[in-house]
Amino acid sequence: MTPPVVSIVAKSGTGKTTLLEKLIAEMKRRGFRVGAIKHDAHSFSIDHQGKDSWRLTQAGADTMLITSPAKIAMVKQHGNSEPNLDDTVATYCQDVDIVLTEGFKRSSMPKIEVHRRERSATLLCRGEQHDPNLFAVASDEHLELDVPVFDINDTTGLCDLIVKRFLS
Repeated sequence: MTPPVVSIVAKSGTGKTTLLEKLIAEMKRRGFRVGAIKHDAHSFSIDHQGKDSWRLTQAGADTMLITSPAKIAMVKQHGNSEPNLDDTVATYCQDVDIVLTEGFKRSSMPKIEVHRRERSATLLCRGEQHDPNLFAVASDEHLELDVPVFDINDTTGLCDLIVKRFLS
């Protein structure tokens, strides 16, 4: 069975990664196995020119794995189209209880939006667009919304909501 997915979304520079770090740590403290997927709208590389892994990929390997006693990493070529998030989760995240993503604001996954007053007056999911997949907001200001609004530092409350909604 595919694990539930919750996407942490926000405008750039709002604190998605910081909140995600705290949520992962809290979920782990509660005994859950957590997967994390970071969306990158640009191109990225975990291979670095000159390293053996980069050389193998440059030679044409469609899938290149690096293994060690503690970790495994994969570079998988897939052309110029971004893989579907559902397929990615189904293929690579079967061994976790929940997947928390950073980004994927256009996906149909359930979302928590991070909001900081100094960054923007409007929300992504309750601004020009009304995203029906938004189920909570983490904010540094009081907001009147149709979904629960948590203090941006209330990791415990957000985890309680995630567990109740997706893991109970």
